[in-house]
Amino acid sequence: MNDPTVPAPAGSYRLKILSYNVHSCIGTDRKLDPARVAEVIAALEPDIIGLQELDIGRNRTGGVDQAHTIASLLRMEYHFHAALNVAEERYGDAVLTALPARMVKGAPLPSTGEQRGAVWVEIEVGQHCLQVFNTHLGLGGRDRLAQVATLLGPSWLGNPDCQGKPQILIGDFNAIPSTVTYKNIARRMTDVQLLPDRKPRATFPSRYPLFRIDHVFVSRDIVPIDAKVVSTPLTRLASDHLPLLVTVEVRSST
Repeated sequence: MNDPTVPAPAGSYRLKILSYNVHSCIGTDRKLDPARVAEVIAALEPDIIGLQELDIGRNRTGGVDQAHTIASLLRMEYHFHAALNVAEERYGDAVLTALPARMVKGAPLPSTGEQRGAVWVEIEVGQHCLQVFNTHLGLGGRDRLAQVATLLGPSWLGNPDCQGKPQILIGDFNAIPSTVTYKNIARRMTDVQLLPDRKPRATFPSRYPLFRIDHVFVSRDIVPIDAKVVSTPLTRLASDHLPLLVTVEVRSST
């Protein structure tokens, strides 16, 4: 097994990536607490974060801009896309990082049920331009298949601007590994939890995890190093999903 404590070779970069569905910062104790979510994240020290189910200006969560609040507490920049817009209320996904980054695209995905979307951010890591995608797919199988086909197509990961560049796909896919949704992605990308001599762990529900529906996939030019689902008293309270933390190595092609 790759050792995450071993330094990356010269010209390569080791990164910690987090996927975390924060459930509008409402914990399993029904307490609304964005600072608690930020505390969970800060303890894990990720370089790149994909958050799902963030509220901005929603009455149900006190009108707070959760993306801004969490990013500020972590001293990071954030790039948010609202999958759902109702008047001044927004709900969606964000990528957070302290690395140099720019928003490439935020857009809806085909949905017949609850509207879903994705966000695409380019992040500079040394000489590499990482293409990072974060999404939250639908509950219906047909919706998920259409959404994944769109994500893998020419508007997103199949875009010419992505070709030859390392790609990371983060999210709550609402899809366990036996589903066609998962398999369609896995044919193109590597699931970072599938490490030698390591059993993949479920992420949902946080108190008694049964389903592995949160994933981090990487393109073939990124090397998975480590993966863990973080289950602590705090993470079991902070959200109904457990955070998935992975370590990968982006290697120089030269």
